[in-house]
Amino acid sequence: MDVGVRLQSIRKLKGLSQRELAKRAGVTNSTISMIEKNSVSPSISSLKKVLGGIPMSLVEFFSLDMEQDNQTQVVYRADELTDLSSGAVTMKLIGKAHPSRAITFLDETYPPGSDTGDEMYAHEGEEAGMLVEGRLELTVGADVFVLEPGDSYYFDSTKPHRFRNPYDRPARLISATTPANF
Repeated sequence: MDVGVRLQSIRKLKGLSQRELAKRAGVTNSTISMIEKNSVSPSISSLKKVLGGIPMSLVEFFSLDMEQDNQTQVVYRADELTDLSSGAVTMKLIGKAHPSRAITFLDETYPPGSDTGDEMYAHEGEEAGMLVEGRLELTVGADVFVLEPGDSYYFDSTKPHRFRNPYDRPARLISATTPANF
């Protein structure tokens, strides 16, 4: 078995970059790179440490059926979306079952008076979206934007941000966030 190719396949299947896996496992980025290129042959304890960042056991690593790609779901019907709703805001995740999902792709509905919370939040990655219905207020840093149907946005999500619907009609938003965080 080619440990390097297998590690790279599983890492990509889980939607992890070499850097992210290295950070999670507590090893250097070059360690992951060298293992995947078969420049080094990791000891069992080293491999176990790296797999801890996925997380995955040695048994799973050596027994995982890598033929899953042939079975990957392509179309997600409306009733197959994963409900991630929190409070009044409805969020439906598209593509939850995709094995190497690198983005969070959401269909969001904000009823009148709802928001993502009083506190602004920030996280690693980027966000993009398009308002489909209603009006929605987007705050990024100190800037406040009012989105109308058809308006879109794209920003570095390390900037504090929040969404709010102070209007009298529901707002529907289609959005994408990297990295996949749901």
